[in-house]
Amino acid sequence: MKLHSRYTRDQILVAMRLSTIENKSSSREGVAENKDLNCEALFVNLKKSEEDFSPTTMYDDYAINESLFHWQSQNQTAATSSKGKSYIQQQEKNKTILLFVRESKTDADGFTKGYVFVGPVNFVEFQGSKPMSITWELEKEMPHFLWQESAKLRVG
Repeated sequence: MKLHSRYTRDQILVAMRLSTIENKSSSREGVAENKDLNCEALFVNLKKSEEDFSPTTMYDDYAINESLFHWQSQNQTAATSSKGKSYIQQQEKNKTILLFVRESKTDADGFTKGYVFVGPVNFVEFQGSKPMSITWELEKEMPHFLWQESAKLRVG
């Protein structure tokens, strides 16, 4: 996948070998993991509306700066769970975490927006549990247009 290019969720799942023409992935969550590849994709919507997201999935995801990203895990993820530990111990376990971000679910014409491949990220720190608030360091800086959008949303 090309860094900072836009992809549909289906294209990402195919690239991660989780979906094929014959066997389409049923994954609808904000994460997708291929255990055989030791790789996980995080799907982030910066703008969340109550019509598209339930109160329990209105996660607080945003860019801290061009190189750091604040992400909240799914609500059931505890720091002591196997999933939580896989994030905390990401580097020791040599796990690849890929971050995909889109500004909103749909564009101005109502079409589904693709996700921008922000690139691989590395665990920095976490706070809390259920959900965990995790800071990821991007291997390459976030594209300027996405950083501006995220910063604008964070300011309010």
